[in-house]
Amino acid sequence: MKQEYFEIGQIVNTFGIKGFVKVNPFTDDVHRFEKLKSVLVEKNKQLIEMQIEEIKYQKNVVLIKFKEILDINMAEKYKGCYIKILRKDAKKLPKDTYFIADLIGLNVYTEDGKLLGKVNDIYNNRANDVYVVKDDLGKQILLPAIKDVIKQIDIEEEKIIVHLIDGLV
Repeated sequence: MKQEYFEIGQIVNTFGIKGFVKVNPFTDDVHRFEKLKSVLVEKNKQLIEMQIEEIKYQKNVVLIKFKEILDINMAEKYKGCYIKILRKDAKKLPKDTYFIADLIGLNVYTEDGKLLGKVNDIYNNRANDVYVVKDDLGKQILLPAIKDVIKQIDIEEEKIIVHLIDGLV
């Protein structure tokens, strides 16, 4: 089942006295925030729509001023909250690229149909993404997301077909 919302960051602190919040971005393109007029902030398991008034950058964080947050005292209340967008507002991906949220939980099979496990996590090692595949017993396999290994991804069928090259298992 496709996720309806994507987390694009987390409010980690306040910034200044005018109500800016510091956001740890979860997106490859931090300038993505500039293209958004509003976002959803998850607080107490509820989504609150907030209008973006201003964006600034500081090292690895994005500083956001929301119209609804007037000062530092209000900003304090949102520390730890996640920022989300609707799937329809997400950036369009190039062909043969996928949202991590859509790959987590997919079953991973070898070309001959043997189930290796499910995608448990994905991280980037600079050269490429690495899929962490876990079986029912908790055994992990790390698969590089390269054409030689990842042969087919089928989001609708919830499966990935892989070719195990020597040294992977």
